[in-house]
Amino acid sequence: MTLSSIYIEQKRNLKSVEKRLEVVLQAPDPILKEASLELLKAGGKRIRPLLTLLCAQYGDPEHDQVREAAVMLELIHMASLVHDDVVDDSDLRRGKPTVKAKWDNRVAMFTGDYIFAKAIELISDFNNEEVHLSISKVIRDLSLGEIDQIKDLYNYHQNLRVYLRRIKRKTALLMALSCQLGALASGCSSSVSKKLYYFGYYMGMSYQITDDILDFVGSEKQLGKPAGGDLKNGNISLPTYFAMNVFGLKDTIISALEDDSATDLKWNQIIQAIRTSGAIQASERMSDAYLQKSRDILDQLPQIKVTQSLKEIADYIGTRNY
Repeated sequence: MTLSSIYIEQKRNLKSVEKRLEVVLQAPDPILKEASLELLKAGGKRIRPLLTLLCAQYGDPEHDQVREAAVMLELIHMASLVHDDVVDDSDLRRGKPTVKAKWDNRVAMFTGDYIFAKAIELISDFNNEEVHLSISKVIRDLSLGEIDQIKDLYNYHQNLRVYLRRIKRKTALLMALSCQLGALASGCSSSVSKKLYYFGYYMGMSYQITDDILDFVGSEKQLGKPAGGDLKNGNISLPTYFAMNVFGLKDTIISALEDDSATDLKWNQIIQAIRTSGAIQASERMSDAYLQKSRDILDQLPQIKVTQSLKEIADYIGTRNY
């Protein structure tokens, strides 16, 4: 089974999630409504709802709470993107103007808060205490991840542990929750839901590392934003960490980051130096190690059709180029 066939198979369910998102994001204020719905219409792979829908197949996928869990998780993700664009001062996402670029930071922050609030509203429909605790912890850690990122901007001396903790909070835990809630909402046992949680966690770590690699090797057309944007904003991602601490580019990178007048030509030269230094390959090896851990978890689950689908998604994350 290919990734495209998985999406086709889940087309009806994903369309239902999309329609529900559109209903939930209606707002009494016209600017809030427009900003929220434009973010929704900008699209995306909807990987988190897809994971929720797939993991629900280990139980009863027709349970009413499965779709609500998928919607709620995508709302949390959308809200975090709006806030992330403010932190990163990003003008483009998926090739379209961000909320903060089209309006301003204040509108963006209130839009993100509103979407978070709508997600929390949906949480009240879940009667499972484990679900409530898991969701609250992820929202807390998302916030801590954003604070970590702000705190560590232009921090040239951060170690690998700091980076891994940051991407765990910003990305991996929400993917883990997407898998876990799909299982719990469908009535799966704690044993199965726990395995799926760790599958999502390891895959999420690989997913974010791959994102950080693509920020250097992808084109602006592929990324929907200029390449190397994280580095220019002082965000020390994994390829930059390896380039600075393993491949001898620390002085060069610090010099550019401390030079307010650094030209596009200089940045392009630095990005190319990182590409050819070996830092990309070192980052890929770490991504592959996390991905292998996610595959190992799948080997512990029943070898049914949905397990193969999750393996296909893991393979996609390991090879994606956009």
